[in-house]
Amino acid sequence: MTDVVNKALLPDGLRDVLPPDADHEAAVAQTLVAAFAARGYQRVEPPLVEFEDSLLDGAGQAMSTATFRLMDPVSQRMMGVRADMTIQVARIAATRLRRAPRPLRLAYAGNVLRVKGSQLRPERQFIQAGVEIVGSEEAAADAEIILLAVEALGEAGVADLSVDINMPTLVPGLCGALGLTGRPEAELRTALDRKDAAAVAAIGGRAADLFGALLNASGPVDAALAALAKLDLPEDCAAERRRLEAVIGVLRAAAPALSLTVDAVEYRGFEYQTGLSFTVFAKGVRGEMGRGGRYHVAQNGEPATGFSLFLDSVLRALPARRDDRRLYLPHGTPAAAGRALRKDGWITVAGLVAEADADIEARRLGCSHVLRDGVAVTLAGHES
Repeated sequence: MTDVVNKALLPDGLRDVLPPDADHEAAVAQTLVAAFAARGYQRVEPPLVEFEDSLLDGAGQAMSTATFRLMDPVSQRMMGVRADMTIQVARIAATRLRRAPRPLRLAYAGNVLRVKGSQLRPERQFIQAGVEIVGSEEAAADAEIILLAVEALGEAGVADLSVDINMPTLVPGLCGALGLTGRPEAELRTALDRKDAAAVAAIGGRAADLFGALLNASGPVDAALAALAKLDLPEDCAAERRRLEAVIGVLRAAAPALSLTVDAVEYRGFEYQTGLSFTVFAKGVRGEMGRGGRYHVAQNGEPATGFSLFLDSVLRALPARRDDRRLYLPHGTPAAAGRALRKDGWITVAGLVAEADADIEARRLGCSHVLRDGVAVTLAGHES
């Protein structure tokens, strides 16, 4: 018995998904992909592993420490197991779909594997579902991506969503304009990541005033925009501020009830983003529902933006699935009857041997209904 238990043990962060959770997860993923498809995003399916030099090219370098490696016994080249599907989809856009009309809208869903989990997401393997728009610099593309993330989650049943909009290039741009490099820049980044106002103030000079004001500009969208508007920014940074204002204007018009916040100094988790980015949260749910933002495609430098939703977090925001259409067919039920019931949407479980009590057997097998005299009858305890 001990040997059997030991063989059932899995590494930290990995798990078997059992009934009915596996069906629930697959159904939610399909709902998300259907929402993407309904808005013109065409699905692609990259391989689970590919050569390391392409998987970790360009922006993919940000996922290097999260990527499992293995040697391909056929080519004798190093391969990586994908830790993020965004870079793979960008590669497909730049190579196999390089002649497709732009902007190119692509969608995906599949498992990713990471070397280690995080405090908020201990899972190392989970399903990632998302989209990418490749070939557009327009603020309208940023707004479309954010709205699609929110709408797809809503169609999957996730409520009380909020979006935190980030500008991960703002701090590096300001550091460059102020001549902050090396250790001073690294210390500043650490202080900003920790939201440590005292450490930021200790920098002194104009940098302390400017970055302190950026810290204070984080929060609800109206207050944040008002605070950002007062800052004297270099042109590149001012352009990012104008883009933020334009995107928020579109979001406000399309989804006036959506809760929006701005964090102008957040950088962690957006290492390969090159412009406006965002994170989606659900009230009372651990971890982010998803995140996304702008980047450049490594193979050809095309502008792109997109998002990834994390199914482990999404499922935490949804009620447990209840099988209320699972119908037990007593032994001897004609096959034609079962086919007709399945056509009507029932999940049928056929008895394999004659049972003394069909109700008892139906409950034992987790059914919500039993077929009696050709009629589906609800079992006690499963009434709606």
